[in-house]
Amino acid sequence: MHATTFTPAASPKKDLATAAALARRRKLADMVVRWFCLLATALGLFFLASILLTLLWRGLGALDWTVLTKEFQPTTYGDPDAPKGGLAQAIIGSLIQTTIGTAIGTPIGLLVGTYLAEYARNSPLGHAVRFVSDVLLSAPSILIGLFIYQLVVLPMGGFSGIAGAMALAIIVIPVVVRTTEDMLQLLPNTLREAVIGLGAPKWKMILLVCYPAALSGIVTGVLLAVARIAGETAPLLLTSFGNSVMSTDLGKAMASLPIAIYQQANSGFPDLIAIAWAGALLVTASVLALNIVARYVLRQRR
Repeated sequence: MHATTFTPAASPKKDLATAAALARRRKLADMVVRWFCLLATALGLFFLASILLTLLWRGLGALDWTVLTKEFQPTTYGDPDAPKGGLAQAIIGSLIQTTIGTAIGTPIGLLVGTYLAEYARNSPLGHAVRFVSDVLLSAPSILIGLFIYQLVVLPMGGFSGIAGAMALAIIVIPVVVRTTEDMLQLLPNTLREAVIGLGAPKWKMILLVCYPAALSGIVTGVLLAVARIAGETAPLLLTSFGNSVMSTDLGKAMASLPIAIYQQANSGFPDLIAIAWAGALLVTASVLALNIVARYVLRQRR
């Protein structure tokens, strides 16, 4: 017969000591991670507050009705009696191009995102479209401007506002595609099954049930796209180019706030640099106001 060996059980005191040591290590790790998260948050808020405070400090001093209502004038530095210029042509040009670009890109992005979420979630074509959309989302905006330059500007024989709007629309599309697909995929399948079980066709289920349920996220995606294109400079330099006079003709070069800010900030004249700060404040304040209004409207709707 083989002798059996007896292993004494660990003492309760040793088990308690091991558990206490493990608990101390976990608390220490939790404290370290928490402080790293707080430090990263504080660092991000510091840089954000620095940018906003700098914009307010440098921009509010130059922001007045002249900047909002007058067109660009050559520098008046050293001549206090000369007329002061403004950014009216750039404000109007930005509103036109941003509105047209959003109006073109949003429906396309909404339909493509719906197709990926509802019809081609796991199909090879869906994976290919999703891959192309992700590549377009991360592509440098100047490449989009160069693409529109070859496709539109050269055949038309010159820079134009419609070329700038098309470049902005291409930037809008992948942002709306990604947010629309993500928001629709978050909806439970039981919601879809319930609607289909009542005999409703799929297109009606998407239009009357899925879209209202995901409306908040979709609108947020559109606002993110608007916020991105509102400050784009590189694609507009190759498409609409900018204009120092008021122009609403989409077939000709058109001014925009980002280009006006870029040109006047590099002018070297203090009065034009001050107007550039005012323009930067206008872009930031308009995007912030748009987000606040949209969130308030959606909250009231809910």
